[in-house]
Amino acid sequence: MTNPERDAGQPLNAQIINDGAGRQDAVSLGDGIYMSKDVSNLYLVTTGEGNVLINTGIIYSAAENKRRFDAISNKPVRKIILTQSHEDHIGGWPTFNGPEVDTIGQANLPFVRKQYRDLGPAMARRSRRLWSRDQKQELTERPEPVLTTMFHDSHAFELGGRRFELYSVKGGETVDSLAVWLPRERIVFTGNMTGPIFGHVPNLYTVRGERYRYVQWYLDSVQRVIDLAPETLITGHGEPVRGGEVIRAMLTRMRDATQYLRDRTFEGMNEGLTLWELMETITLPAELAIPQGHGKVPWIVRAIWEEHLGWFRYESSTELYSVPPQAVFSDLVDLAGGSAPVLDRARQLLAAGKPLHALHLAEAISAKASDNLAALEIQLTAQKHILDRAGCENFSEVRWLESEIRRLEEAVAGAGQ
Repeated sequence: MTNPERDAGQPLNAQIINDGAGRQDAVSLGDGIYMSKDVSNLYLVTTGEGNVLINTGIIYSAAENKRRFDAISNKPVRKIILTQSHEDHIGGWPTFNGPEVDTIGQANLPFVRKQYRDLGPAMARRSRRLWSRDQKQELTERPEPVLTTMFHDSHAFELGGRRFELYSVKGGETVDSLAVWLPRERIVFTGNMTGPIFGHVPNLYTVRGERYRYVQWYLDSVQRVIDLAPETLITGHGEPVRGGEVIRAMLTRMRDATQYLRDRTFEGMNEGLTLWELMETITLPAELAIPQGHGKVPWIVRAIWEEHLGWFRYESSTELYSVPPQAVFSDLVDLAGGSAPVLDRARQLLAAGKPLHALHLAEAISAKASDNLAALEIQLTAQKHILDRAGCENFSEVRWLESEIRRLEEAVAGAGQ
């Protein structure tokens, strides 16, 4: 059931985030498996000896998710499997947990959760800039699941005649990501191993703030799922993907597109090209041009570069020290003869279709005089041009640009008073 409130003019992952909102029923996927839609979906796998819950949804949906599954089965949950440690996968754990419940996760989950706790305020502040429009409720509680079973590479168990095999896929969104494989049914649950929208390029660096996702681990994880040869693939969002040939073709294209970007980036690094040159010139060929709704090709290039060569680019000694370029912006404006000629040049660049160049100059003015109305207006116009060019495909890009536009509109209104 598609949410009738979806806005087709928004990025796809912004459309699906609230598909589970409100009172609705769990959805049968066949084979005794049921889906409850949430910020990230959760799944109940029923057996004659009790049920297995794959993920627990976000905390503020926990009671509704439990109601949906209680309407399906009166048998107890025997196992909870957490496919990764993000809040929308683990938040409902206290609601579904109990004394006889075995909670299973990959061994890196406590490590990742500690990072989130230690950096909670910083990460929450960044996330709000991107998610405030889409996630309607604040996370006032962040429960911490307690794993009773942990594994490093693989783990298996049987319950009620079903066999469950769990495999580490640490190239997913978090290094504790895992896939759940039902070999007899040939069904695999991948969680958000490949991101929230299946079939797109990976998001090796997320704008909201996360550790880098290693490109080779991503490739290995996708290959691990390909090698299972599933007939049904169930992710953290959207509908299942069915048909072995379809699944293999999509996973192979995702793998090959990422391998192509890795190889071209490595080649450019070895040839001595700069990061900026590689971000500007590397693109996917037509046969591998998959969508970029979550990750984006230039960001992947930069993530691969910095994963392997780090943040020092051998461009300037200033990279090594604590004086940023902005520290001399006001000096450069003065040397140019003041704000007027810089603003004139910024307007020329805007007219020439170079909004990023214009934005650099206008931000230099604001570094000297934060309330300069003309500079703020140029920045606002530039951001709108950049958003128009971006379209509505990539969620993080769109939401960041929209947040900057709102900030600048408020600044322009304040400066004009």
